[in-house]
Amino acid sequence: MTTFWTETVNRLTPYVPGEQRTGTDITKLNTNENPYPPAPSVLQAIRAVTGEQLRRYPDPESVELRTVLAEYHGLAIDEVFVGNGSDEILALAFLAYFTNGRMLQFPDISYNFYAVYCALYGIEARTVSLDEDYQLDLARFEANTGGIIFPNPNAPTACAIPADAIAQLLERHTRQILLVDEAYAGFGADSVVALTRQYPNLLVSHTFSKNRSLAGMRLGVAFGHPSLIEGLQRVKNSFNSYPVDVLAQAAGIASMSDDTYYRNTVAAIIRTREQAVADLRLRGFQVLPTSANFLFARVPDGQAGKLFKRLNEAGVLVRYWDKPRLDHWLRITIGTPDDMGRLMNCLDA
Repeated sequence: MTTFWTETVNRLTPYVPGEQRTGTDITKLNTNENPYPPAPSVLQAIRAVTGEQLRRYPDPESVELRTVLAEYHGLAIDEVFVGNGSDEILALAFLAYFTNGRMLQFPDISYNFYAVYCALYGIEARTVSLDEDYQLDLARFEANTGGIIFPNPNAPTACAIPADAIAQLLERHTRQILLVDEAYAGFGADSVVALTRQYPNLLVSHTFSKNRSLAGMRLGVAFGHPSLIEGLQRVKNSFNSYPVDVLAQAAGIASMSDDTYYRNTVAAIIRTREQAVADLRLRGFQVLPTSANFLFARVPDGQAGKLFKRLNEAGVLVRYWDKPRLDHWLRITIGTPDDMGRLMNCLDA
């Protein structure tokens, strides 16, 4: 606390990212990064950026990137917004849509940034409890509130909701904005991007960090009705007109041109995921159904904190939360087969 902080800052409990320890002796399974590099064409596009491009400001509207994304998803360019990572897009969306004095709803076990943004912007929050199987019952969301947000698949549980169930939710909540955070889209869950044409109150956010292997570039995208996108643009241009730099735009454009490469890497992750689920269950872990590039696994003796510490000391990083309903569980990113083999060896040691 400092004398010069506002009361809002004093009240904040900031988001704590996963440990970013590096080294050849580290197996990093704690931040849901893609274990495979970006497509070669992406690296070529980054290297091709010239000094002349770098000395100038980037295109503030990211027109070429948005055009490529619009064509890929069968949308118009005014239905696409890009930002400096999907977290920035969420921050802009909270400010654009949810600072209206009405309550925002999201799952009680979910992405921690939702609560952080509510505290930052002074938004009243209502959390909806996951059921005893860690599933989200959409019927628990109340009508006549300021909006609803949830990840699909959920994080950290990795469980997904079918697109038809989300469509039914939209039919029931026509006067609320629904923001579906599809950060882990592409690993098995239904996407509802196509539904943005049918429901003007639906916004869908994606990231290039997971299935496109660009976590280091910080690039996110949102899809929605032009009026929703315009709201994001207005907030963005009142905050930072140039959030997506030249390198990120070049990388994003190139990544969308090599879909075969990414389909292959995602398929490899899914194969490794299936094997990891089987291996963990053989060792007595309970593993929730997963549609993401990570697993949510209950430690056999419930002592997840102790196992987390032991793995950390061995150089295998996973994610642990010392909170009710989470403190018996670990979230484990799907790495390469060798990464997962090292994890299993540590569990057996």
